[in-house]
Amino acid sequence: MTARAPGTATENGAGDEDAAGTGAENFFAGEPLLRLVATAMVRLSQQRTVGDPVYEDSVQQAYNHIVLHCLRRGAEPPGSVPELARWAAEKPLGAWDFGLPEELAPEAGTHLVDAATGSPTQSCLEWAVSARDPAAEQFENLLMKEALAESRAADAPEAYVAFRRLLIEKPVLTETELAALSANLDLGLLHETVKRCYERAPASCLRDGRYTACGRCGCLLVPVPHGGFRCELDVCRRSPVRQGISWTPADGGGLRHLSRPLRTFITGPGLAETALESALARAGLTAEMWPRFDTYDLRVTFPDGQVWAIDVKDRANPALLGRDTRPLRQDPPYDRGLLVVPQYRFTERDGYREVFRHHVPEEAADRIELLSDRELLRQVRTRLRGRKRPERTRKNSTTGTRGTTGKGAEDA
Repeated sequence: MTARAPGTATENGAGDEDAAGTGAENFFAGEPLLRLVATAMVRLSQQRTVGDPVYEDSVQQAYNHIVLHCLRRGAEPPGSVPELARWAAEKPLGAWDFGLPEELAPEAGTHLVDAATGSPTQSCLEWAVSARDPAAEQFENLLMKEALAESRAADAPEAYVAFRRLLIEKPVLTETELAALSANLDLGLLHETVKRCYERAPASCLRDGRYTACGRCGCLLVPVPHGGFRCELDVCRRSPVRQGISWTPADGGGLRHLSRPLRTFITGPGLAETALESALARAGLTAEMWPRFDTYDLRVTFPDGQVWAIDVKDRANPALLGRDTRPLRQDPPYDRGLLVVPQYRFTERDGYREVFRHHVPEEAADRIELLSDRELLRQVRTRLRGRKRPERTRKNSTTGTRGTTGKGAEDA
């Protein structure tokens, strides 16, 4: 169904400019418009049935604003919400003329919707999460906070650690496996929350009557036209698809798939977190994972007693990552605070570090260092070999006094 164009009359005689807030004084442009459209694409992807009205207000509002945006520039607007969704799949963000500052401009070729799978890209989800109260942020934060609250109330940090590992290592479960978790010593406490994290596997992931997992991340692969599959996680798209285990829809009583926001913002960076954990173990160091109920991601103690606190993010847009960055809390305490991003993000986005630094809040700028995972491991090996490295001064994140830390990644 074609959405109402802005300015047309409604039953009560009011135009859509009044109904949807698209009057000239409320016109969205630039970054707010991009956030609005990204959130609309996420909402559309979550819509399973035809509603009444057909589209949520946020979707109709995004369409109205895009139409006005085009008309003000003398461009042909999309004729309907479905056409807007096609734009999101076919037009790279650079061609939308949002008028974004250069430092916020997305990587060339970035789309809001993956044309092959019809699902929002990670960039789309990041822009939506940066908007006020989007569905993806609501869902992810609600479940993670619920798991944290239940674990804290029971004084059971091991329950929360097991929960995080499950979401990272098992993004697909059969109904039988999901039910069996109720008897798990660590996960039984959070069983109801776990069940809400997993949705019924969608028919769109079926090919020839079977579901197939990605051999890297374990998420369900999405069949694409003309044969083949595609993984939705950015980290897996850099290499040829690797097929893993497969199931029929009836196996184990049916299949459950971790929800998309959790796959993107928990499973994706979680793979980098557990990979670092394994690499540190090979170097002879034991990392405490998600200490003190997820104050940060990894706590690494060196033989001389120095402690590094590490938070891992896998974000496509360094500007949005910078804006969201805050100093790591000193509970448990540490000597050096690090924000670690997979190397491929630096490789694929020129100036990733510089854009991040431009947008990181002042209170965090000298209290947390941005490194790639490769830079982190190189500095770990250097430290374990006992090499002396130049030290630079930084503020203690709790006292505000000056301390020292090893050289930054840019000098590694």
